[in-house]
Amino acid sequence: MATAQDTAALLQEILTSVRSLKQDQQQLADTVDAINGRVNVLAGLKQSLEGIVHDASKPSPRINAQPYLLGSPRIPPQGHHSRESVSSAEGLPKDKEANGQVQSTSPPPRRASTTSSKIVITTHPGQAGVDPLPMDWGNADPRKRGPVVVARSPSTFRRRNAIGAHGGSYSIYYALAVASQQLNTDHKPDYTNTEPAADIRRNPTWSDPKKIVAMDPLGHLAPWLFKDIITNENVEIRPTIAVTRAHMKIPELEESVRKGRLVPDGKICMNSQGELNVIKVAVEPVWYLPGVAERFNIDEGTLRRSLFENTGGSYPELITRSDIKLFMPPIGGLTVYFFGDPAKMGDPSVKLSLRVHDECNGSDVFGSDICTCRPYLIFGIEEAVKEAQRGGSGVVIYFRKEGRALGEVTKYLVYNARKRGSDKASEYFKRTENIAGVKDMRFQALMPDILHWLGITKIDRMMSMSDMKHDAIVEQGIPILERVPIPDDMIPEDSRVEIDAKIHAGYFTTGKVMTLEELDSVHGRAWDDVDH
Repeated sequence: MATAQDTAALLQEILTSVRSLKQDQQQLADTVDAINGRVNVLAGLKQSLEGIVHDASKPSPRINAQPYLLGSPRIPPQGHHSRESVSSAEGLPKDKEANGQVQSTSPPPRRASTTSSKIVITTHPGQAGVDPLPMDWGNADPRKRGPVVVARSPSTFRRRNAIGAHGGSYSIYYALAVASQQLNTDHKPDYTNTEPAADIRRNPTWSDPKKIVAMDPLGHLAPWLFKDIITNENVEIRPTIAVTRAHMKIPELEESVRKGRLVPDGKICMNSQGELNVIKVAVEPVWYLPGVAERFNIDEGTLRRSLFENTGGSYPELITRSDIKLFMPPIGGLTVYFFGDPAKMGDPSVKLSLRVHDECNGSDVFGSDICTCRPYLIFGIEEAVKEAQRGGSGVVIYFRKEGRALGEVTKYLVYNARKRGSDKASEYFKRTENIAGVKDMRFQALMPDILHWLGITKIDRMMSMSDMKHDAIVEQGIPILERVPIPDDMIPEDSRVEIDAKIHAGYFTTGKVMTLEELDSVHGRAWDDVDH
């Protein structure tokens, strides 16, 4: 006859088995949920291929998990991590039991979706209801060329003639604002008094499909040029360019005035603090895919596939909508800072000084001295202002291409590799290539588009040593008469590694080009080194 001890042991074994079965049931249910999710995606894709949208309000067929429990499921052994969350036969989380009291683990209630229940994964040419507004890129008549339409609002979705979203990388924040019900998708922008604050004169390149392929030349005028389409057809059309005026105040410019490099004139350099009068132009990228492909000497299909696959499949219409030729990529744009009379930019009899600058947050904003970025930017601004004061044009263009378009995380990893190693100029590019697989992804082939848009036909003085920028501009038919390197007295000591390596690799200089052996002796400062 069984003893009380045997009975207790048997009950404990049964209880342990029940716990394991409940855990296994939960694991299986989670697996089934994952399978159902995959089935939903595949079903949605099948429906989209057939021109049907998935109605998320109707439940998808579910796979019944219960029959699988009738067999012999694999039970994880005692102590396995998958069983650690079960502390009783009721399946209560361990960390939520205290003195026998169960603490609630229910998440806060979710906000109900305010969007349509129909999820459209992609569309196809000729699909019922798909009626994109005509787009004849390069047509000189704005009405025949047509507006750029990319919004997915209910009234606009079927009229889209572009892939992607407004705002570049900021489109993700737009999505968050909609999801959290901070923004109503029915909001209609009021563009009263938002017209360009300066006149950028139209020039022949605006209607040349080979000269401008990375921005919409009509982007600053879109809401006014196509107002009747917005009003009569209820189509959402937004600007992709904004032009404004501002004052610029940078500490180094006050020093420039004190040292006599800048002279206040009350118009451009406004006072002894070095405050500048500037016209600013913000530009979001709009890519004309056939033109972009041609710039890179690849076929359009290869470009579309690479963009689709290397953005996590985020834009399936790159593959399914070959009839749509425009793409608004999820990248940063650019800003133009112009000094002087904008009407003079396209006048070949007037001198123009230019600085094309790629973003470097660490130096430009926070003053890191590991590179020459901020000093060269300041020098470019000074020279642009002086050119404008002499009756010419001064332009600084700032591209969002952080860390040579490799990103700031990659850049800082490279910094770590440099500073924990020998940090020699002879190994400067090798450090980047070891991590990123390439030393530079800025791809300046698209950069000259903004010069065409501004009407620039020649550059008298270019404050840049970059061979890539020089070659891209010249290849687009814009001559550069003089290249101006950064003055030696503006180069931080710790940035000698960067600048000497770049000069050796092909950057322009009026000075010495070091040999590889000489580069081997150029070292950067260690983290703990302090200047006294």
